[in-house]
Amino acid sequence: MATKVLDSHALMAFFNDEAGAEVVEKLLLSAESGNPKLLMTVVNWGEIYYSVMRGASQELAEETVQEIAGMPIELVPVDLDLNLVRQAATYKASKKVSYADAFAAALAKLRKAELVTGDREFKALEGEIKIMWLR
Repeated sequence: MATKVLDSHALMAFFNDEAGAEVVEKLLLSAESGNPKLLMTVVNWGEIYYSVMRGASQELAEETVQEIAGMPIELVPVDLDLNLVRQAATYKASKKVSYADAFAAALAKLRKAELVTGDREFKALEGEIKIMWLR
């Protein structure tokens, strides 16, 4: 079974009908039957929440996360996974990526998954993780 990690950019592209939205929609539909398995860290979930809240409203942010809750995406906690936190911290310290993006990349690396994104910030990690670029 293929595993893919969604960063916040992928879901925001889907919600805003931006470039790559159709690819994310196909992944979500396929994931309904279990392949691929879709993962997202709670840090990236929070990034979506604050982005929608800041750009629109808390009400729309709540609606957005309720919609995510109905999607076939496994939210991965980071609270006690020190390997995940260590890998994210390593990426943050050694690459030019945001801390939230470092968590998505770390999850992809540790789960041997492909990261789904359109965020060019991940170019710095192309040699370290597999990336499915949304265009």
